[in-house]
Amino acid sequence: MATYTELRTIFNNTSLLNKVTVAVGVAAEIINTNQDTDPPWDQDPSSHGFRVVWASMAYARPQVIAREVLWAIIVKNRSASLDQILEASDSAIQSNTNEVVDLFAQNPSAS
Repeated sequence: MATYTELRTIFNNTSLLNKVTVAVGVAAEIINTNQDTDPPWDQDPSSHGFRVVWASMAYARPQVIAREVLWAIIVKNRSASLDQILEASDSAIQSNTNEVVDLFAQNPSAS
């Protein structure tokens, strides 16, 4: 398990941020092509509209949105070791990103 100090330190890890930035772009593309129809995406009919707005922000400010998503991923995986977080596969980063999109999409003040 990573310490809180380690978790805060990896928030500034360029490689991890770059992976999350790409994952944010992929999530935005999934949303814009209406492929966000199964979990982990919220199935409430109004949720897709919120995600479309989020996707527009993700395209306009990818690194800003990626930083927000990165922090959510880090704290969500706080029980993992530092190495496990830093060495997460692209697929794991994408899954974690997709899982937190609705949090930001439905709470725009969080972005």
